[in-house]
Amino acid sequence: MQPNPIVDAMLKPQTYPEPTGKIDLIQTHISFVFLTENYVYKVKKPVNFGFLDFSTLDKRKFYCEKELQLNRRLCPDIYLEVVTINKSKALKIKGEGEAVEYALKMKRLPQECIMTQLLQEGKVDKKAIDEIASIAAKFHSEAQTNAEITKVGGIKAVKFNWDENFAQTTKYIDKTLSKADYTFMQDKINSFMAENKSLFEARMAEGHVRDCHGDLHSGNIFITPKICIFDAIEFNDRFRYSDTAADVAFLAMDLDYQNRSDLADHFIAQYQKYSKDPQLQTLLPFYKCYRAYVRGKVISFRLDDPNIKAEDKKAAIRDAAAYFKLALQYAKNL
Repeated sequence: MQPNPIVDAMLKPQTYPEPTGKIDLIQTHISFVFLTENYVYKVKKPVNFGFLDFSTLDKRKFYCEKELQLNRRLCPDIYLEVVTINKSKALKIKGEGEAVEYALKMKRLPQECIMTQLLQEGKVDKKAIDEIASIAAKFHSEAQTNAEITKVGGIKAVKFNWDENFAQTTKYIDKTLSKADYTFMQDKINSFMAENKSLFEARMAEGHVRDCHGDLHSGNIFITPKICIFDAIEFNDRFRYSDTAADVAFLAMDLDYQNRSDLADHFIAQYQKYSKDPQLQTLLPFYKCYRAYVRGKVISFRLDDPNIKAEDKKAAIRDAAAYFKLALQYAKNL
């Protein structure tokens, strides 16, 4: 990693306003995440990927504040505040001198309580799934909707997203998916959208397109005495504005992928009970197909990364192919 004065400072206990214990750093392609004994501090990297732009200090401040606001909808006790990192003699959180960076401060929850890990250990039961379904249904019922949200997340956007998916995956035919499977899914999706245009338009008119979570899967759920669904997408509204069925489909697909279709079915049944959404079952195979296809696409992108080792590319081919096969099963149910 290249020298970075912010990272260097955030790895020192004296930078923080409270005792830290051991400080761990987790990196993603868009963030530095610093884990102290009781808190987590998330600093956005100065990157611009087109669909995401954190390139200026003002933008990083804006998206820190937006992330705080959006995630307080589901985890108000966890998402605490946006703090300044100030520079005078040394860099210090909420220190003196000018603000040179911003961080989102959160309470730290035990990593072993992440739902994905608990699933692998066989520690997720139907009671927890029932509670997640209840939380999701209540969240969706209260999520904002208006003309702009409906337009951005409506049928034209769904069609655009699918066309983009198919265009971006042609290069992976015979690498992570077959030509026959690609053609079958493309035909099925386009037929489903054409035949159900009135259903998509009715969903828009009835307010089912809302400001959702956008990334509702087991890696973003803490199962503790109080369940927390965290890390909603803040960096691009287009990825959050969607039919509520698309949010539900993400977690259901994730559970199917992890060979827990029993829990996926229970989640859907309980969500439907709480939401009283009569059209949910009709739309779920479509949106589950979308979520699985996007996962296959994103993992396929790793094949183009010169920094990824050959054995990791083999794993990417295997994982992407598995997601595309799952997407194919959903397409067959349309």
